[in-house]
Amino acid sequence: MDPFEILCGIAVALIALYYYFTSSYDFWNSRGVRGPQPSIPFGNVKDVMLTKKAMGHYLKEVYNEYKNESVIGIFLRKTPVLVVKDPELIKDVLIKDFSTFADRGFTIHERAEPLSQHLFGLEPKRWRPLRTNLSPVFTSGKLKEMFSLISECADHLEKYIEKLANKKEPVECRELTAKYTTDVIGTCAFGIEMNAMSNEDSEFRKMGREAFAPTWKNILRMRIRTSMPWLYDILGYILPHTEVTKFFIRVIVETLDYRERNNIVRHDFVDMLRELKKHPEKLGDIDLTDSLIASQAFVFFLAGFETSSTTMSHALYELAINQQIQDKLREEIEQEYASHGSNLTYDNVKKMSYLDKVFKETLRKYPPVTFLLRKSLSDYTFDGTKVSIPKNQSVWIPVYAIHHDPSIYPEPDVFDPERFTEEAVQSRHAMFYLPFGDGPRNCIGARFGVHQTKIGLIKMLRNYKVETCEKTRIPYKNDPKAFLLAPIDGIHLRITKIK
Repeated sequence: MDPFEILCGIAVALIALYYYFTSSYDFWNSRGVRGPQPSIPFGNVKDVMLTKKAMGHYLKEVYNEYKNESVIGIFLRKTPVLVVKDPELIKDVLIKDFSTFADRGFTIHERAEPLSQHLFGLEPKRWRPLRTNLSPVFTSGKLKEMFSLISECADHLEKYIEKLANKKEPVECRELTAKYTTDVIGTCAFGIEMNAMSNEDSEFRKMGREAFAPTWKNILRMRIRTSMPWLYDILGYILPHTEVTKFFIRVIVETLDYRERNNIVRHDFVDMLRELKKHPEKLGDIDLTDSLIASQAFVFFLAGFETSSTTMSHALYELAINQQIQDKLREEIEQEYASHGSNLTYDNVKKMSYLDKVFKETLRKYPPVTFLLRKSLSDYTFDGTKVSIPKNQSVWIPVYAIHHDPSIYPEPDVFDPERFTEEAVQSRHAMFYLPFGDGPRNCIGARFGVHQTKIGLIKMLRNYKVETCEKTRIPYKNDPKAFLLAPIDGIHLRITKIK
């Protein structure tokens, strides 16, 4: 083969590659949807792909750049994605026309990643019956039953903090709160003493830490899974399962078997899974495998400890910076204890209105999930617009951007619990606050997360003061590699006992 033929071959290959990447780049223009110009090979997300910027923050930039648009068209590599801004259109996607957007668009990889078959990512066929059968675990009645267990874990947290405070050293609060929420999930959902606070080598804490660690292995897996799902499936035949996968499948299967053999009934999340295993007909024609069962326990564990611990640590960060808010919250806590004695109850916590405002403002400023994903199950035209999308179109809702829109929340970087007075909430569109999503696919464990977070904060703040220290990073800087909203280098604060 002479040099000219080689050059021709290279030219043809480059032209084919160019066409492959750019063939979809007129997708939004042809539909009259405005958006930034994509470039090969990243589309519009170069900085995100190179882990220089978190996706939630990129979406905020686009949201602000196209502030007068109701929808924005972007490209994830060569795949078109519709970013929906208008609150009425968001309501259509999440609630009114939910049947068209019941899928989140995640790919399930039963061999490469057995624990990907969880409630958060499942397609509608398996999601619907599983959601229906698991929802009773998360009612307010069940939460009342769990309250004493959560409170007991919070008492252990208080004793653990006393040891840390005596050392008079900065405390990394993300790790501290993750240990607490890991123990809560273990006790309430699985009936297992996870001992994350009492045992530095707790296997559950180790696995939880590993699951969210932004290591190059985890990032590479995620990139292959989202960009080349077909390759990820092939790799499932080659690559061994991760330690996290092997650990959780083993633990859940062993726990189910142990309870069955010893006739142990706790009416918790594991018992609900056990009931489904005994009566698979409740799920229709779904094949109820061990990995499908383990996946539900796995996502409840991960979502339950990580989102709540992140919220707790962000609340502590803001309270340390805003001492007057911390003092006001502590005063409310003391008044509630003074009125009802030392035994905290479910109803006591519900009465703490200022705590509720602090909690909501924390999630407004720091939503753990910075954008919501949906996928159209059929062709769809947005109401009141000329924007039409085909079946299987990715639709994103930029939660972080909405929560930081100054036209909705003036001075969005200021931590202000008064944004959540009854009057202020009534004045805003309901779709302008989405930390738990909304509609039928909202967060199933929202109530549980709210209460474990609030109880932990109450027990901490009643007897301890949190303050900034030399290791506290101000201003806050998010970690672009993290899977959920998280700060670079953690949250370091000084904790001292109130005398």
